[in-house]
Amino acid sequence: MPEFIVTPWEVSGEVDYDLLIKEFGIEPINEKLLSDLKEITKEIHPYLRRKIFFAHRDFQWILQEYKKGNPFYLYTGRGPSGNIHLGHILPWIFTKWIQDKFNVELWFQLTDDEKFLFNQSITLEETHNFGYDNALDVIALGFNPKKTYIFSDIDLGNTFYRNALKIAKKITYSTIKATFGLDNSANIGQIFYTSIQTV
Repeated sequence: MPEFIVTPWEVSGEVDYDLLIKEFGIEPINEKLLSDLKEITKEIHPYLRRKIFFAHRDFQWILQEYKKGNPFYLYTGRGPSGNIHLGHILPWIFTKWIQDKFNVELWFQLTDDEKFLFNQSITLEETHNFGYDNALDVIALGFNPKKTYIFSDIDLGNTFYRNALKIAKKITYSTIKATFGLDNSANIGQIFYTSIQTV
């Protein structure tokens, strides 16, 4: 069987969905979940009916908690590094359906800092501008404006965080390791702290 890769940034090869379910610790979407969902929403979203979505994490638990009267909210986001395409929009259409059916808040995170740090060819300003444009695309999908909160990591962190990001992108791990005597047991907070300290 050919190998496959599934990461937040890449999918390649012939995907073994059973192995993916096992490796990621997720559960297949089954008839019980669909039945419980339909009991609440009175319909099944076409993505579920057509098995476009095949697995979940804690969705059954969320439905059980909802039936008990416990609230929940939705969280998703986007790493803004360019224009939105259909592959981005498909899960957001489902997210909107969930928001509409359950009347819940959506917290939408623009991880502009992540895209700046992981893409050497993009500037902080570019990823932030992409985030603004992407937010407009998200708004255009019709999420409930009274229950939707779109936020940028860069904006939340303000000037201090912006400067820490710029410094962090210029310093290599090997430099920090040598300067501060860190070894492979160092946690990521210790590594990132050095750029915070420099600011």
